[in-house]
Order: sequence, then C-alpha cells, then structure tokens
Amino acid sequence: MNIQRIWTEIQHATSTFALVEGHPTNTGGVFVKAALQTSAGNTYIVSVEFPDYPNRMPKVFVTKPALNSNRPHRYNDDSVCYLHPNMWNPGLHDLTFVLTRIAKWLNK
Repeated sequence: MNIQRIWTEIQHATSTFALVEGHPTNTGGVFVKAALQTSAGNTYIVSVEFPDYPNRMPKVFVTKPALNSNRPHRYNDDSVCYLHPNMWNPGLHDLTFVLTRIAKWLNK
C-alpha cells in the first residue's frame, strides 16, 4: 500500500468534494470517509479502503444510511461495484476518480 500516494490523493480530493477525511487504521494503513450528496438531496457516508493500493482498486462501502440488501452492483462483501476490476489503471485512476464514480452510482 502506497500510504504517501493515498494522503496526497486525499488532499487533492478535498478540492473536488466538500467532506473527505483520511484516517489511520490499526494496522498502519489508511482509510477514507466521505460524505456525498445526490441530486435528489440524499446524503450518504462512504468508507474507502485501500487493499494493495494502487495495484488494486479501492473497496468502497456505503456506511450510512444502510442500503437495501437487494441493491444491484455490489459484491458479496457489500462493497460497491463502481468499475470492473480489470479496468482499474493505477496510472490513470485515483481517489477523486473513485469518489466521482461512487457519486454517479449513488445518483442512479
């Protein structure tokens, strides 16, 4: 996990999204909490985890409000399917890209 890259991307994401916070994990990693508002005025809190980042795409969970279990485009662990894993490109994609895709997913 590239911790320095994640912290840099958190700083960059705050210029696009109003509420983005980085938090250390108990294992020396980082996770992000962000608040996203849909065009309908609904606000969601998401948590972004970075397993083997940037080689693997981040995992995103909607933590509040709870989503219906039958909501489409989610993995078995309830993380959001915002991009096919084979399409993840660490040279092009970053946290701002991820949050933008999640905001689009929430609006649908």
